[in-house]
Amino acid sequence: MLFLCAQGATKDKEQDWWETTIFYQIYPRSFMDSDGDGIGDLNGITSKLEYLKGLGIGATWLSPMFQSPMYDFGYDISDFYAINDEYGTMEDFDKLMAKANELDIKIVLDFVPNHGSNESVWFEEALKGNEKYYDYFMWEDGVVDENGTLHPPNNWNSVFRKSAWEYREEVGKYYLHQFAIGQPDFNYRNPEVVDEMKDVLRFWLNKGVAGFRVDAVAHLFEVDKELFGGKYPDEPLSGNNDDPESHNYLSHVYTIDQEETYDMVYQWREVFDEYKDKDGLTRVMMTEVYASPEITMRYFGDGEREGAQMPFNFNLITDVNGASSAAEIKYALDKFLTFKPVDKLANWVAGNHDNNRVASRFGPELVDGVNMLVLLLPGVAVTYMGEEIGMVDGFISWEDTVDPRGCNTDDPINYWMESRDPERTPFQWNSEKNAGFSSADRTWLPVAEGYETLNVGVQEGAHISHLNVYKALAQLRTDPVFRHGRYDSVALNSDVFAFVRWFNGTSYITVINFKDKIHNLDLTYFEHVAGNLEVVIGSVYSPKNKGDILDAENIHIEAHEALVLKVGQ
Repeated sequence: MLFLCAQGATKDKEQDWWETTIFYQIYPRSFMDSDGDGIGDLNGITSKLEYLKGLGIGATWLSPMFQSPMYDFGYDISDFYAINDEYGTMEDFDKLMAKANELDIKIVLDFVPNHGSNESVWFEEALKGNEKYYDYFMWEDGVVDENGTLHPPNNWNSVFRKSAWEYREEVGKYYLHQFAIGQPDFNYRNPEVVDEMKDVLRFWLNKGVAGFRVDAVAHLFEVDKELFGGKYPDEPLSGNNDDPESHNYLSHVYTIDQEETYDMVYQWREVFDEYKDKDGLTRVMMTEVYASPEITMRYFGDGEREGAQMPFNFNLITDVNGASSAAEIKYALDKFLTFKPVDKLANWVAGNHDNNRVASRFGPELVDGVNMLVLLLPGVAVTYMGEEIGMVDGFISWEDTVDPRGCNTDDPINYWMESRDPERTPFQWNSEKNAGFSSADRTWLPVAEGYETLNVGVQEGAHISHLNVYKALAQLRTDPVFRHGRYDSVALNSDVFAFVRWFNGTSYITVINFKDKIHNLDLTYFEHVAGNLEVVIGSVYSPKNKGDILDAENIHIEAHEALVLKVGQ
Protein backbone atom coordinates (compact mmCIF):
# COMPACT_ATOMS: atom_id res chain seq x y z
CA MET A 1 0.00 0.00 0.00
CA LEU A 2 2.85 2.35 0.84
CA PHE A 3 4.43 1.51 -2.52
CA LEU A 4 1.28 2.39 -4.41
CA CYS A 5 0.89 5.69 -2.54
CA ALA A 6 4.47 6.63 -3.33
CA GLN A 7 3.87 5.95 -7.01
CA GLY A 8 0.73 8.06 -6.99
CA ALA A 9 2.56 10.89 -5.28
CA THR A 10 5.27 10.77 -7.93
CA LYS A 11 2.74 11.05 -10.73
CA ASP A 12 0.88 13.93 -9.08
CA LYS A 13 4.01 16.09 -9.09
CA GLU A 14 3.78 18.30 -12.15
CA GLN A 15 7.03 18.15 -14.09
CA ASP A 16 8.68 21.25 -15.48
CA TRP A 17 9.72 21.49 -19.14
CA TRP A 18 13.40 20.90 -18.45
CA GLU A 19 12.73 17.81 -16.32
CA THR A 20 11.29 15.80 -19.22
CA THR A 21 13.06 17.14 -22.29
CA ILE A 22 16.21 16.01 -24.09
CA PHE A 23 18.93 18.65 -24.29
CA TYR A 24 20.94 18.49 -27.51
CA GLN A 25 24.33 20.17 -27.54
CA ILE A 26 25.30 21.93 -30.77
CA TYR A 27 28.87 23.04 -31.43
CA PRO A 28 27.94 25.83 -33.89
CA ARG A 29 31.24 25.83 -35.76
CA SER A 30 30.69 22.21 -36.81
CA PHE A 31 26.93 21.77 -37.16
CA MET A 32 25.87 23.31 -40.50
CA ASP A 33 27.48 25.88 -42.78
CA SER A 34 24.91 27.98 -44.66
CA ASP A 35 27.22 30.34 -46.56
CA GLY A 36 29.99 28.08 -47.87
CA ASP A 37 32.92 29.42 -45.84
CA GLY A 38 33.66 26.07 -44.20
CA ILE A 39 32.43 27.22 -40.79
CA GLY A 40 29.08 26.39 -39.23
CA ASP A 41 26.78 29.29 -38.44
CA LEU A 42 23.47 30.35 -36.93
CA ASN A 43 21.52 30.17 -40.17
CA GLY A 44 22.83 26.64 -40.58
CA ILE A 45 21.44 25.74 -37.17
CA THR A 46 18.10 27.34 -38.01
CA SER A 47 17.89 25.30 -41.20
CA LYS A 48 18.28 22.07 -39.22
CA LEU A 49 15.91 22.69 -36.31
CA GLU A 50 13.30 20.49 -38.00
CA TYR A 51 15.81 17.64 -37.77
CA LEU A 52 16.05 18.17 -34.01
CA LYS A 53 12.28 18.19 -33.72
CA GLY A 54 12.15 14.89 -35.58
CA LEU A 55 14.63 13.39 -33.11
CA GLY A 56 12.40 14.27 -30.19
CA ILE A 57 14.61 17.09 -28.94
CA GLY A 58 12.94 19.77 -26.82
CA ALA A 59 15.91 22.02 -26.08
CA THR A 60 19.29 22.74 -27.59
CA TRP A 61 22.36 24.13 -25.89
CA LEU A 62 24.59 26.16 -28.22
CA SER A 63 28.30 26.31 -27.49
CA PRO A 64 29.54 29.94 -27.56
CA MET A 65 28.54 31.99 -30.58
CA PHE A 66 29.58 35.38 -29.18
CA GLN A 67 32.13 37.79 -30.67
CA SER A 68 35.57 36.24 -30.33
CA PRO A 69 39.02 36.14 -31.96
CA MET A 70 38.56 32.35 -31.83
CA TYR A 71 41.85 31.34 -30.24
CA ASP A 72 39.78 28.91 -28.17
CA PHE A 73 36.94 28.83 -30.68
CA GLY A 74 34.41 30.95 -28.87
CA TYR A 75 35.46 30.40 -25.28
CA ASP A 76 37.60 33.56 -25.52
CA ILE A 77 34.82 36.14 -25.73
CA SER A 78 35.69 39.70 -26.74
CA ASP A 79 32.10 41.00 -26.66
CA PHE A 80 29.54 39.19 -24.53
CA TYR A 81 26.71 41.21 -26.08
CA ALA A 82 27.37 40.47 -29.77
CA ILE A 83 27.27 37.56 -32.25
CA ASN A 84 30.55 36.39 -33.73
CA ASP A 85 30.92 37.61 -37.31
CA GLU A 86 31.69 34.12 -38.64
CA TYR A 87 28.41 32.84 -37.20
CA GLY A 88 26.09 35.60 -38.38
CA THR A 89 24.32 38.64 -37.02
CA MET A 90 21.94 39.46 -34.21
CA GLU A 91 19.18 39.38 -36.83
CA ASP A 92 20.21 35.80 -37.63
CA PHE A 93 20.01 34.96 -33.93
CA ASP A 94 16.52 36.46 -33.72
CA LYS A 95 15.46 34.33 -36.70
CA LEU A 96 16.84 31.24 -34.99
CA MET A 97 14.87 32.09 -31.84
CA ALA A 98 11.69 32.64 -33.85
CA LYS A 99 12.02 29.30 -35.64
CA ALA A 100 12.82 27.51 -32.40
CA ASN A 101 9.77 29.03 -30.73
CA GLU A 102 7.64 27.94 -33.68
CA LEU A 103 8.86 24.36 -33.17
CA ASP A 104 8.67 24.58 -29.36
CA ILE A 105 12.40 24.03 -28.98
CA LYS A 106 14.04 25.92 -26.12
CA ILE A 107 17.40 27.60 -26.75
CA VAL A 108 20.07 27.47 -24.04
CA LEU A 109 23.30 29.43 -24.44
CA ASP A 110 26.82 28.87 -23.18
CA PHE A 111 27.82 31.36 -20.45
CA VAL A 112 31.60 31.76 -20.09
CA PRO A 113 31.99 33.83 -16.93
CA ASN A 114 35.51 32.92 -15.80
CA HIS A 115 37.44 34.80 -18.45
CA GLY A 116 37.23 37.10 -21.45
CA SER A 117 39.59 37.87 -24.33
CA ASN A 118 42.83 39.82 -24.45
CA GLU A 119 41.41 41.42 -27.61
CA SER A 120 38.30 42.75 -25.88
CA VAL A 121 37.64 46.46 -25.38
CA TRP A 122 37.67 45.76 -21.65
CA PHE A 123 41.21 44.37 -21.74
CA GLU A 124 42.47 47.00 -24.16
CA GLU A 125 41.11 49.70 -21.86
CA ALA A 126 42.81 48.00 -18.91
CA LEU A 127 46.17 48.21 -20.73
CA LYS A 128 45.56 51.93 -21.30
CA GLY A 129 45.22 52.47 -17.57
CA ASN A 130 41.43 52.70 -17.39
CA GLU A 131 40.97 51.88 -13.72
CA LYS A 132 37.45 50.51 -14.13
CA TYR A 133 38.51 47.85 -16.61
CA TYR A 134 41.94 47.28 -15.10
CA ASP A 135 40.10 46.01 -12.02
CA TYR A 136 38.08 43.61 -14.19
CA PHE A 137 41.15 41.36 -14.42
CA MET A 138 43.68 39.65 -12.14
CA TRP A 139 47.02 41.50 -12.10
CA GLU A 140 50.11 40.67 -10.08
CA ASP A 141 53.74 41.75 -9.83
CA GLY A 142 56.38 39.36 -11.09
CA VAL A 143 59.29 38.01 -9.07
CA VAL A 144 62.84 39.15 -9.82
CA ASP A 145 65.58 36.61 -9.09
CA GLU A 146 69.15 37.30 -7.98
CA ASN A 147 70.21 37.68 -11.62
CA GLY A 148 67.62 40.35 -12.25
CA THR A 149 65.43 38.05 -14.36
CA LEU A 150 61.69 38.57 -14.11
CA HIS A 151 59.54 35.49 -13.44
CA PRO A 152 55.79 34.89 -13.04
CA PRO A 153 54.30 35.63 -9.59
CA ASN A 154 54.06 31.96 -8.62
CA ASN A 155 53.96 28.41 -9.98
CA TRP A 156 50.32 28.31 -11.10
CA ASN A 157 49.84 26.45 -14.37
CA SER A 158 47.24 26.88 -17.09
CA VAL A 159 44.73 24.16 -17.92
CA PHE A 160 46.28 24.41 -21.40
CA ARG A 161 49.83 23.86 -20.03
CA LYS A 162 52.65 26.22 -19.03
CA SER A 163 52.40 29.22 -16.75
CA ALA A 164 48.99 30.69 -15.97
CA TRP A 165 50.59 34.17 -15.93
CA GLU A 166 51.40 36.42 -18.88
CA TYR A 167 53.39 39.66 -18.67
CA ARG A 168 52.22 42.93 -20.23
CA GLU A 169 54.73 45.75 -20.50
CA GLU A 170 51.92 48.33 -20.80
CA VAL A 171 51.14 47.96 -17.10
CA GLY A 172 54.33 46.27 -15.89
CA LYS A 173 52.43 43.34 -14.42
CA TYR A 174 51.33 39.79 -15.13
CA TYR A 175 47.69 38.86 -15.71
CA LEU A 176 46.18 35.52 -14.73
CA HIS A 177 44.82 33.18 -17.40
CA GLN A 178 43.74 29.79 -16.12
CA PHE A 179 43.18 28.74 -19.72
CA ALA A 180 44.78 30.15 -22.91
CA ILE A 181 46.99 33.26 -22.92
CA GLY A 182 44.18 34.97 -24.84
CA GLN A 183 41.70 34.30 -22.01
CA PRO A 184 42.43 36.64 -19.09
CA ASP A 185 40.59 35.69 -15.90
CA PHE A 186 38.02 38.06 -14.47
CA ASN A 187 38.33 39.38 -10.91
CA TYR A 188 35.18 38.22 -9.12
CA ARG A 189 36.22 40.01 -5.95
CA ASN A 190 35.33 43.19 -7.84
CA PRO A 191 31.57 43.91 -7.47
CA GLU A 192 31.56 45.62 -10.86
CA VAL A 193 32.54 42.35 -12.55
CA VAL A 194 29.75 40.55 -10.71
CA ASP A 195 27.25 43.17 -11.90
CA GLU A 196 28.57 43.09 -15.47
CA MET A 197 28.15 39.33 -15.72
CA LYS A 198 24.61 39.58 -14.38
CA ASP A 199 23.93 42.18 -17.05
CA VAL A 200 25.19 39.71 -19.67
CA LEU A 201 22.74 37.10 -18.39
CA ARG A 202 19.85 39.56 -18.44
CA PHE A 203 20.70 40.74 -21.96
CA TRP A 204 20.28 37.25 -23.41
CA LEU A 205 17.39 36.30 -21.15
CA ASN A 206 15.64 39.37 -22.52
CA LYS A 207 16.26 37.93 -26.01
CA GLY A 208 14.21 34.89 -25.00
CA VAL A 209 16.75 32.19 -24.16
CA ALA A 210 15.63 29.50 -21.73
CA GLY A 211 18.81 29.29 -19.70
CA PHE A 212 22.55 28.82 -19.74
CA ARG A 213 25.21 26.18 -19.46
CA VAL A 214 27.92 27.73 -17.27
CA ASP A 215 31.44 27.01 -18.46
CA ALA A 216 34.44 26.27 -16.21
CA VAL A 217 32.58 27.52 -13.15
CA ALA A 218 34.98 25.87 -10.69
CA HIS A 219 37.69 28.35 -11.75
CA LEU A 220 35.73 31.53 -10.94
CA PHE A 221 37.55 32.46 -7.75
CA GLU A 222 41.13 32.21 -6.64
CA VAL A 223 42.16 32.25 -3.01
CA ASP A 224 42.08 35.67 -1.34
CA LYS A 225 45.73 36.74 -1.45
CA GLU A 226 45.25 38.99 1.56
CA LEU A 227 45.16 35.80 3.61
CA PHE A 228 48.75 35.17 2.45
CA GLY A 229 50.36 38.52 3.04
CA GLY A 230 49.16 40.05 -0.21
CA LYS A 231 50.85 37.49 -2.48
CA TYR A 232 49.25 34.52 -4.22
CA PRO A 233 50.85 31.35 -2.80
CA ASP A 234 52.39 28.53 -4.81
CA GLU A 235 50.20 25.47 -5.26
CA PRO A 236 51.57 22.18 -3.91
CA LEU A 237 52.77 19.41 -6.19
CA SER A 238 50.15 16.78 -6.95
CA GLY A 239 52.56 13.88 -7.12
CA ASN A 240 50.57 12.59 -10.10
CA ASN A 241 52.69 14.01 -12.88
CA ASP A 242 56.39 14.65 -13.53
CA ASP A 243 55.83 17.27 -16.27
CA PRO A 244 56.21 20.72 -14.61
CA GLU A 245 54.33 22.41 -17.48
CA SER A 246 51.25 20.22 -17.08
CA HIS A 247 48.16 21.42 -15.27
CA ASN A 248 48.07 18.09 -13.44
CA TYR A 249 51.56 18.71 -12.03
CA LEU A 250 49.96 20.77 -9.25
CA SER A 251 47.19 20.28 -6.74
CA HIS A 252 44.84 23.19 -7.40
CA VAL A 253 43.88 24.10 -3.87
CA TYR A 254 44.07 27.86 -4.53
CA THR A 255 42.56 28.18 -8.01
CA ILE A 256 39.63 25.74 -8.17
CA ASP A 257 36.54 25.05 -6.03
CA GLN A 258 36.90 28.09 -3.79
CA GLU A 259 34.10 28.61 -1.29
CA GLU A 260 32.89 31.87 -2.87
CA THR A 261 32.08 30.09 -6.13
CA TYR A 262 28.89 28.51 -4.82
CA ASP A 263 27.49 31.83 -3.64
CA MET A 264 28.09 33.29 -7.10
CA VAL A 265 26.11 30.44 -8.69
CA TYR A 266 23.26 31.03 -6.22
CA GLN A 267 23.28 34.73 -7.15
CA TRP A 268 22.95 33.83 -10.83
CA ARG A 269 20.02 31.55 -10.02
CA GLU A 270 18.32 34.53 -8.42
CA VAL A 271 18.68 36.39 -11.72
CA PHE A 272 17.17 33.42 -13.58
CA ASP A 273 14.26 33.31 -11.16
CA GLU A 274 13.53 37.01 -11.70
CA TYR A 275 12.32 35.98 -15.14
CA LYS A 276 10.34 33.00 -13.94
CA ASP A 277 8.55 35.27 -11.50
CA LYS A 278 7.50 37.44 -14.43
CA ASP A 279 6.25 34.87 -16.93
CA GLY A 280 6.19 31.46 -15.18
CA LEU A 281 8.84 29.87 -17.43
CA THR A 282 11.76 28.28 -15.61
CA ARG A 283 15.18 29.31 -16.89
CA VAL A 284 17.51 26.40 -16.49
CA MET A 285 21.12 26.46 -15.32
CA MET A 286 23.63 23.72 -16.13
CA THR A 287 27.07 23.88 -14.53
CA GLU A 288 30.25 22.33 -15.91
CA VAL A 289 32.31 20.93 -13.06
CA TYR A 290 34.60 17.92 -13.17
CA ALA A 291 34.79 17.23 -9.45
CA SER A 292 33.97 14.83 -6.66
CA PRO A 293 30.29 14.11 -5.97
CA GLU A 294 30.47 16.07 -2.73
CA ILE A 295 31.60 19.21 -4.57
CA THR A 296 29.28 18.72 -7.54
CA MET A 297 26.20 18.46 -5.31
CA ARG A 298 26.89 21.86 -3.75
CA TYR A 299 25.96 23.47 -7.06
CA PHE A 300 22.35 22.35 -6.53
CA GLY A 301 22.04 24.76 -3.60
CA ASP A 302 22.70 24.91 0.12
CA GLY A 303 19.27 24.01 1.46
CA GLU A 304 18.20 27.65 1.72
CA ARG A 305 19.31 29.10 -1.63
CA GLU A 306 18.84 27.40 -4.98
CA GLY A 307 21.66 26.88 -7.44
CA ALA A 308 21.83 25.04 -10.74
CA GLN A 309 19.04 22.65 -11.68
CA MET A 310 21.63 20.57 -13.53
CA PRO A 311 25.16 20.32 -12.17
CA PHE A 312 26.45 18.14 -14.97
CA ASN A 313 26.96 14.46 -14.21
CA PHE A 314 30.06 13.42 -16.16
CA ASN A 315 30.49 9.95 -14.67
CA LEU A 316 29.76 8.26 -18.01
CA ILE A 317 32.69 10.26 -19.40
CA THR A 318 35.21 10.27 -16.57
CA ASP A 319 34.62 6.95 -14.83
CA VAL A 320 33.91 4.33 -17.51
CA ASN A 321 34.62 3.32 -21.09
CA GLY A 322 34.50 0.26 -23.32
CA ALA A 323 36.93 -1.59 -21.08
CA SER A 324 34.73 -1.20 -17.99
CA SER A 325 32.92 -4.13 -16.42
CA ALA A 326 29.17 -4.15 -15.82
CA ALA A 327 29.88 -3.64 -12.10
CA GLU A 328 31.95 -0.55 -12.88
CA ILE A 329 29.14 0.77 -15.07
CA LYS A 330 26.65 0.28 -12.25
CA TYR A 331 28.99 1.93 -9.76
CA ALA A 332 29.39 4.97 -12.00
CA LEU A 333 25.64 5.32 -12.52
CA ASP A 334 24.81 4.83 -8.85
CA LYS A 335 27.27 7.51 -7.72
CA PHE A 336 25.25 10.54 -8.81
CA LEU A 337 21.95 8.97 -7.74
CA THR A 338 23.39 8.23 -4.32
CA PHE A 339 24.87 11.65 -3.61
CA LYS A 340 22.21 13.93 -5.10
CA PRO A 341 19.62 15.55 -2.82
CA VAL A 342 16.44 13.48 -2.73
CA ASP A 343 14.38 16.32 -4.21
CA LYS A 344 16.74 16.98 -7.15
CA LEU A 345 16.97 15.24 -10.52
CA ALA A 346 19.92 13.36 -11.90
CA ASN A 347 21.21 14.11 -15.38
CA TRP A 348 23.11 11.95 -17.83
CA VAL A 349 25.89 13.18 -20.11
CA ALA A 350 27.85 10.69 -22.22
CA GLY A 351 29.65 13.07 -24.57
CA ASN A 352 30.53 16.69 -25.29
CA HIS A 353 32.90 18.91 -27.27
CA ASP A 354 35.75 18.38 -24.79
CA ASN A 355 35.87 14.59 -24.69
CA ASN A 356 36.26 11.73 -27.12
CA ARG A 357 33.01 10.56 -28.68
CA VAL A 358 30.94 7.71 -27.28
CA ALA A 359 31.64 5.53 -30.31
CA SER A 360 35.38 6.05 -29.82
CA ARG A 361 35.43 5.55 -26.05
CA PHE A 362 33.00 2.61 -25.84
CA GLY A 363 33.16 1.30 -29.41
CA PRO A 364 30.61 1.74 -32.22
CA GLU A 365 28.82 -1.43 -31.17
CA LEU A 366 27.82 0.12 -27.81
CA VAL A 367 26.40 3.40 -29.14
CA ASP A 368 22.79 2.22 -28.76
CA GLY A 369 23.42 0.80 -25.30
CA VAL A 370 24.90 4.07 -24.06
CA ASN A 371 22.02 6.04 -25.60
CA MET A 372 19.63 3.73 -23.74
CA LEU A 373 21.33 4.76 -20.50
CA VAL A 374 21.21 8.47 -21.29
CA LEU A 375 17.57 8.48 -22.44
CA LEU A 376 15.93 5.93 -20.14
CA LEU A 377 17.61 6.34 -16.75
CA PRO A 378 15.71 8.53 -14.27
CA GLY A 379 16.53 12.18 -14.85
CA VAL A 380 17.43 14.65 -17.57
CA ALA A 381 19.05 13.51 -20.83
CA VAL A 382 21.84 15.41 -22.61
CA THR A 383 23.06 14.39 -26.09
CA TYR A 384 26.08 15.80 -27.90
CA MET A 385 25.44 16.31 -31.60
CA GLY A 386 26.32 13.20 -33.59
CA GLU A 387 25.91 10.71 -30.76
CA GLU A 388 22.51 9.81 -32.20
CA ILE A 389 24.19 8.42 -35.32
CA GLY A 390 27.31 7.08 -33.64
CA MET A 391 29.82 9.55 -35.04
CA VAL A 392 33.43 8.66 -34.22
CA ASP A 393 36.42 10.87 -33.50
CA GLY A 394 38.04 12.14 -36.67
CA PHE A 395 41.77 11.91 -37.27
CA ILE A 396 43.30 15.38 -37.26
CA SER A 397 46.93 15.68 -38.29
CA TRP A 398 49.37 17.85 -36.38
CA GLU A 399 49.33 20.27 -39.33
CA ASP A 400 45.53 20.58 -39.15
CA THR A 401 45.32 20.78 -35.35
CA VAL A 402 43.86 24.07 -34.13
CA ASP A 403 42.78 23.34 -30.55
CA PRO A 404 45.07 25.29 -28.17
CA ARG A 405 45.15 22.35 -25.79
CA GLY A 406 46.70 20.24 -28.54
CA CYS A 407 48.91 22.96 -30.00
CA ASN A 408 50.37 23.86 -26.60
CA THR A 409 51.88 20.40 -26.24
CA ASP A 410 54.50 21.40 -28.84
CA ASP A 411 54.54 17.69 -29.60
CA PRO A 412 53.82 16.60 -33.20
CA ILE A 413 53.66 12.97 -32.09
CA ASN A 414 51.51 12.85 -28.95
CA TYR A 415 49.45 16.04 -29.44
CA TRP A 416 46.33 13.97 -30.15
CA MET A 417 46.20 12.83 -26.53
CA GLU A 418 45.38 16.41 -25.48
CA SER A 419 43.63 17.82 -28.56
CA ARG A 420 39.85 18.17 -28.57
CA ASP A 421 39.65 18.58 -32.35
CA PRO A 422 38.76 14.90 -33.03
CA GLU A 423 35.37 15.18 -31.28
CA ARG A 424 34.64 18.52 -32.95
CA THR A 425 34.78 17.47 -36.61
CA PRO A 426 31.89 18.62 -38.86
CA PHE A 427 28.51 16.98 -38.46
CA GLN A 428 27.84 14.23 -40.98
CA TRP A 429 24.57 14.94 -42.77
CA ASN A 430 24.91 12.88 -45.94
CA SER A 431 27.35 11.16 -48.33
CA GLU A 432 27.99 14.23 -50.44
CA LYS A 433 30.92 16.69 -50.36
CA ASN A 434 32.06 17.47 -46.80
CA ALA A 435 29.32 15.18 -45.51
CA GLY A 436 26.75 17.81 -46.49
CA PHE A 437 28.12 20.17 -43.83
CA SER A 438 29.53 22.74 -46.22
CA SER A 439 30.03 23.49 -49.91
CA ALA A 440 33.49 24.94 -49.18
CA ASP A 441 36.63 23.43 -50.65
CA ARG A 442 38.14 23.36 -47.16
CA THR A 443 36.30 23.11 -43.85
CA TRP A 444 37.65 24.53 -40.58
CA LEU A 445 38.42 20.96 -39.47
CA PRO A 446 38.56 18.01 -41.86
CA VAL A 447 35.45 15.84 -42.01
CA ALA A 448 36.03 12.47 -40.33
CA GLU A 449 36.89 9.54 -42.55
CA GLY A 450 34.05 7.11 -43.27
CA TYR A 451 31.35 9.77 -43.44
CA GLU A 452 30.15 8.33 -46.75
CA THR A 453 28.46 5.46 -44.89
CA LEU A 454 28.10 7.03 -41.43
CA ASN A 455 25.69 9.94 -41.78
CA VAL A 456 22.11 11.04 -41.18
CA GLY A 457 20.95 10.42 -44.75
CA VAL A 458 22.10 6.81 -44.81
CA GLN A 459 20.65 6.08 -41.38
CA GLU A 460 17.31 7.73 -42.09
CA GLY A 461 16.93 5.47 -45.09
CA ALA A 462 17.95 2.29 -43.30
CA HIS A 463 15.48 -0.01 -41.58
CA ILE A 464 17.89 -0.53 -38.70
CA SER A 465 20.26 2.27 -37.66
CA HIS A 466 21.57 4.11 -34.61
CA LEU A 467 19.44 7.10 -35.62
CA ASN A 468 16.22 5.10 -35.71
CA VAL A 469 17.05 3.42 -32.40
CA TYR A 470 17.62 6.90 -30.93
CA LYS A 471 14.27 8.15 -32.22
CA ALA A 472 12.51 5.11 -30.77
CA LEU A 473 14.20 5.68 -27.40
CA ALA A 474 13.24 9.35 -27.42
CA GLN A 475 9.62 8.39 -28.06
CA LEU A 476 9.64 5.70 -25.37
CA ARG A 477 11.06 8.25 -22.94
CA THR A 478 7.69 10.05 -23.02
CA ASP A 479 5.95 6.99 -21.53
CA PRO A 480 4.76 7.57 -17.93
CA VAL A 481 7.04 4.75 -16.77
CA PHE A 482 10.10 6.80 -17.76
CA ARG A 483 8.57 10.09 -16.65
CA HIS A 484 7.52 8.95 -13.20
CA GLY A 485 8.71 5.40 -12.64
CA ARG A 486 10.97 3.93 -10.02
CA TYR A 487 14.35 2.43 -10.77
CA ASP A 488 16.50 -0.54 -9.83
CA SER A 489 19.65 -1.91 -11.42
CA VAL A 490 22.08 -4.83 -11.27
CA ALA A 491 25.28 -6.11 -12.82
CA LEU A 492 24.01 -9.57 -13.75
CA ASN A 493 27.60 -10.69 -14.35
CA SER A 494 30.89 -9.04 -15.28
CA ASP A 495 29.59 -8.16 -18.74
CA VAL A 496 25.86 -7.46 -18.56
CA PHE A 497 24.19 -4.50 -16.87
CA ALA A 498 20.41 -4.28 -16.54
CA PHE A 499 17.94 -1.84 -15.04
CA VAL A 500 14.20 -1.81 -14.54
CA ARG A 501 11.77 1.13 -14.54
CA TRP A 502 8.24 0.55 -13.24
CA PHE A 503 5.11 2.58 -12.65
CA ASN A 504 1.42 1.80 -12.09
CA GLY A 505 1.78 -1.87 -12.93
CA THR A 506 3.89 -1.42 -16.06
CA SER A 507 7.57 -2.35 -16.14
CA TYR A 508 10.39 -2.09 -18.67
CA ILE A 509 13.80 -3.75 -18.42
CA THR A 510 16.86 -2.49 -20.28
CA VAL A 511 19.66 -5.01 -20.74
CA ILE A 512 23.09 -4.07 -22.12
CA ASN A 513 25.91 -6.50 -22.85
CA PHE A 514 29.10 -4.43 -22.69
CA LYS A 515 31.37 -7.22 -23.90
CA ASP A 516 31.81 -9.55 -26.86
CA LYS A 517 30.63 -12.69 -25.04
CA ILE A 518 27.25 -14.41 -25.37
CA HIS A 519 25.21 -14.91 -22.20
CA ASN A 520 22.01 -16.59 -21.02
CA LEU A 521 20.29 -14.43 -18.43
CA ASP A 522 17.66 -14.86 -15.76
CA LEU A 523 15.90 -11.51 -15.34
CA THR A 524 13.59 -12.76 -12.59
CA TYR A 525 16.21 -11.30 -10.25
CA PHE A 526 14.07 -8.19 -10.45
CA GLU A 527 10.95 -8.20 -8.31
CA HIS A 528 7.66 -8.69 -10.22
CA VAL A 529 9.55 -9.78 -13.37
CA ALA A 530 8.45 -13.21 -14.59
CA GLY A 531 6.94 -14.92 -17.59
CA ASN A 532 7.03 -13.29 -21.00
CA LEU A 533 9.02 -10.23 -21.99
CA GLU A 534 8.33 -8.36 -25.22
CA VAL A 535 11.13 -6.79 -27.26
CA VAL A 536 10.37 -3.08 -27.59
CA ILE A 537 13.70 -1.76 -28.91
CA GLY A 538 16.85 -3.59 -29.93
CA SER A 539 20.30 -2.27 -30.78
CA VAL A 540 21.50 -2.38 -34.37
CA TYR A 541 23.55 -5.47 -33.51
CA SER A 542 20.59 -7.36 -32.06
CA PRO A 543 19.16 -10.25 -34.11
CA LYS A 544 15.84 -9.87 -32.30
CA ASN A 545 12.87 -8.05 -33.75
CA LYS A 546 10.39 -5.68 -32.18
CA GLY A 547 7.50 -7.71 -30.80
CA ASP A 548 9.51 -10.89 -30.19
CA ILE A 549 8.50 -12.66 -26.98
CA LEU A 550 11.26 -13.89 -24.66
CA ASP A 551 11.26 -16.00 -21.48
CA ALA A 552 12.31 -13.90 -18.48
CA GLU A 553 14.14 -16.87 -16.98
CA ASN A 554 16.20 -17.60 -20.08
CA ILE A 555 17.20 -14.57 -22.14
CA HIS A 556 19.85 -15.29 -24.76
CA ILE A 557 21.88 -12.10 -25.32
CA GLU A 558 24.47 -11.70 -28.05
CA ALA A 559 27.81 -9.91 -27.86
CA HIS A 560 27.28 -6.14 -27.40
CA GLU A 561 23.53 -6.55 -27.74
CA ALA A 562 21.26 -4.04 -26.00
CA LEU A 563 17.51 -4.51 -25.50
CA VAL A 564 14.54 -2.71 -24.01
CA LEU A 565 11.95 -5.27 -22.89
CA LYS A 566 8.41 -4.81 -21.63
CA VAL A 567 7.16 -7.10 -18.89
CA GLY A 568 4.00 -8.93 -19.89
CA GLN A 569 0.82 -7.96 -18.05
